[in-house]
Amino acid sequence: MVETEVPPLAGYTVGVTAARRADELTVLLERRGANVMHGAAIKIVPLPDDTRLQAATEDMLAEPVDFVVVTTGIGFRGWVEAAEGWGMGPALLDVLAHAAVFARGPKSKGAVRAAGLVESWSPASESNSEVLEHLIESGVDGKRVAVQLHGEPLPHFVSSLRAAGADVVEIPVYRWTLPTDVGPLERLLDAVVAGQVDALTFTSAPAAASVLTVAEQQGRKDALVNALRGPVLPVCVGSVTAGPLVAAGIPVTQPERPRIGALARTVATELPARATRLRIGDRGLEVRGQAVVVGGVLRVVQPAPMAVLRALTATPGRVLSRPALIGVLRRHSGRDDSVDAHAVETAIARLRSALGDPSLVQTVVKRGYRLAIPV
Repeated sequence: MVETEVPPLAGYTVGVTAARRADELTVLLERRGANVMHGAAIKIVPLPDDTRLQAATEDMLAEPVDFVVVTTGIGFRGWVEAAEGWGMGPALLDVLAHAAVFARGPKSKGAVRAAGLVESWSPASESNSEVLEHLIESGVDGKRVAVQLHGEPLPHFVSSLRAAGADVVEIPVYRWTLPTDVGPLERLLDAVVAGQVDALTFTSAPAAASVLTVAEQQGRKDALVNALRGPVLPVCVGSVTAGPLVAAGIPVTQPERPRIGALARTVATELPARATRLRIGDRGLEVRGQAVVVGGVLRVVQPAPMAVLRALTATPGRVLSRPALIGVLRRHSGRDDSVDAHAVETAIARLRSALGDPSLVQTVVKRGYRLAIPV
């Protein structure tokens, strides 16, 4: 049989925790076939009137800096606009024009140029670590360095510069808080813990930290961490974003380049790589997150029949007894009192219907059920 091509993320549910650019990431994932659940983990609060930002700007104007690190385009634009509101705009731009400006990525570079400035250097990797390395190699001993923060402190970045002899001015252009309505995030975490989400994406370190904080407040941080260590794939846009998860002992996947598009492509590569693939006669069977591809056709499978199918594919062609499948369904439902032999028969019937071919799951009289694969 000729099998048609199914989008790489069809049958998978992907969680998005981003606040800014969530729509962009959602579109990229949905184009690849994913079902997307969005629960913003943070709310970004600009600081045009923040006293800390004003004080840091005044400090920089009083004693000009030698280097400036621009980490985000939106943050840099907000900083310049705030300075203009305080009547410090021309003075700030003059100081920046006489400093070596390091822009972390294309959007940072674009914001710098939009302000009438020219960056001195920008890394191909778009990573903070390469900016730090280049700065230290440039020689920062006895120099003043302004570091525009991006929603949270950069302790390793700042401490490394100070250890190299730099006088560091931290520029806090915005801060983050929990969303006004945490309901969508809580529902997303419910789905992650329940195994209804196949991958969870992160685009900022504050979002990753916020997810862990909310889970801890709900008393289920351990359940979330276990899910992200096992069945759910955590994907971060870069190493800085991954920091809070790595600190919690969660292995993460990330693209080579810290970009939204690369993040979506990584999800579309890594999730299908986890799929179970079998041949049953002349048909291919691919078990995805919440669906099955049979002979090139995507078929949605309900949670209980899917639990049975995963058990059957774990030992392809071998018989699983009714008591064994009762155990599978009890673990799936989290209840012991409502699952019996009839529940197994119902799940098998629904599985056969979902697959579109009852012969793919065979009944072995007085023994149980098996996939129609020669052992």
